[in-house]
Amino acid sequence: MHRYPPIADHGLVGDLQTCALVSAEGVVDWFCSPRFDSPSVFGRLLDHERGGHFSITVDTPGTTVRQLYLADSAVLLTRFHTPDGVGEVGDFMPLPADPGVPTDRHTLVRVIRVVRGTVRFKVECRPRFDYGREPHELVLDGASARFAGASATAHLQVLGGGPLERDGQDVRAEVELSSGQRAAAVLTLDAPGAEPPEPADATSLQAAFDAVRSFWHDWISRCRYRGRWQQQVNRSAITLKLLTYAPTGAPVAAATMGLPEQVGGERNWDYRYTWVRDASLSVRAMVDLGFVEEADAFRRWLGARWQAGGTVSGEPLQIMYRVDGDPHLREEALDHLEGWRGSAPVRAGNGAADQLQLDIYGEAVYAFAHAGELTQQAGYDGWMRFAATVDWLCEHWDRPDEGIWETRGGRKDFTYSRLMCWVAFDRAVRMAHEYGRPADLPRWTAARDAVLHQVMERGWSAERQAFVQHYGSDVLDASLLMMPITRFIAPRDPRWLSTLDAMDAELVSDSLVYRYDPAASPDGLRGSEGTFSLCSFLYVDALARAGRLEQARYAFDKMLTYANHVGLFSEEIGPTGEQLGNFPQAFTHLALITAALTLDAALDA
Repeated sequence: MHRYPPIADHGLVGDLQTCALVSAEGVVDWFCSPRFDSPSVFGRLLDHERGGHFSITVDTPGTTVRQLYLADSAVLLTRFHTPDGVGEVGDFMPLPADPGVPTDRHTLVRVIRVVRGTVRFKVECRPRFDYGREPHELVLDGASARFAGASATAHLQVLGGGPLERDGQDVRAEVELSSGQRAAAVLTLDAPGAEPPEPADATSLQAAFDAVRSFWHDWISRCRYRGRWQQQVNRSAITLKLLTYAPTGAPVAAATMGLPEQVGGERNWDYRYTWVRDASLSVRAMVDLGFVEEADAFRRWLGARWQAGGTVSGEPLQIMYRVDGDPHLREEALDHLEGWRGSAPVRAGNGAADQLQLDIYGEAVYAFAHAGELTQQAGYDGWMRFAATVDWLCEHWDRPDEGIWETRGGRKDFTYSRLMCWVAFDRAVRMAHEYGRPADLPRWTAARDAVLHQVMERGWSAERQAFVQHYGSDVLDASLLMMPITRFIAPRDPRWLSTLDAMDAELVSDSLVYRYDPAASPDGLRGSEGTFSLCSFLYVDALARAGRLEQARYAFDKMLTYANHVGLFSEEIGPTGEQLGNFPQAFTHLALITAALTLDAALDA
């Protein structure tokens, strides 16, 4: 068994309030409860010794392991092919009775089955509450165990196997099955001191499995996409749904924290929060796929943030929040954890929450611009709050900020930030006209035009013949691939085509795209990073809009080969094709969907 399996060697299961990563060896090495952004219960992904894990493995020599999803579902199978037989572990998380109501109780079901011969499985459950900082006490009763910690309780039931054995404050067991036999390990996380769940049996587990599979089949059947990349788009849509906190409709950026952008480096952030930018851009994709309810749920959450105020940054909006809307994300280094393959520090919380990133206003308005019915439902009071923010932006858009990539090297006049301020004014003007709402249209229009003139004059480098990262520089930045998508510039405008050519020459490597060159534009952090998968898909989108269809399709098909074995993407791709950064990343899957939609439309046309 690998001490630290590759980041990509995992599948994701979840219940719309939290989730778990299951390695391709059958190990649950990441699971936070009761929410995505809660402390970990199993965190071996970040520390092999201290993190804790829940494993069902086979250590027979000569065993090969394969992992897959049941089609169009979030049920994960890990199959063990041994010299003596073939067995599998099916992992899923039953949904709460009402996923829209927060609950402390979350269950992971692990069904063990042998389909040929005989297979011996090794079961170990070693929870480590609060990122491994909190001890627990074990109460063992035959095939059941209770792990009692100060912040949570874990209940384990094993059906159809041998009795659990104590191993300190943890448990282990062996389960040997022959063809046609089944067993199961059911883990329930709950509040401290909670009563144990009802005893599970074969009938209740089959009913839970049927309910989970039916839910996902029914949900994905609403997808309107019928294009060339159906399987990849469906998997990305399911992944986005798995990463969305149902009680509020807020999606997290990724399931994990602390996974590095460079092995051994310090670019290790906590992505278990809701970024206004990422989530707002997902709205258009979800609407285009037919998932209007999910899009509207996020817009309601975003509207509530606008109304609540009270940001850490002091601005009307801040760049990220907890899934319940809490703006406080204090960052701390968990120095007791060694980090994935020694990549320290491991950070919980995110200190970038108080950064100034003006682009978020553009993305937020962009989300509402695709909200026809919801915008009307917001009524007069909702519109007036919205209009007041646009008025505020008229006075505050022309400021240096930290930019989309959350650099920690000082504020600059980032071109992307100005681009999205233009989007805010442009879409706000359109919405006021479309819905006949009161607005200071002369002021909004003047601000829109001022931003455009400024970007064209100061964001354009005559020497590079390209739009650049920030004013006064000649550094390229892949975030500007959003220019034609937002209709700031025509996709075949000479300035844009020369910018695309410059990016091709400097930021693109074998169809993969770097965000920017940290050596040319110091970002306040040591080390380097891989290509950014979001940008690689934005590049496909831009190529398709520019009419470079052969190049776009080639880049898209090649990018799909970097997905992991079950179709998931992390944040970045490393120098030798390995996945880096937090996993799976919602922004990457969102960009995959939008690139597929754009490329399909262009090819059909």
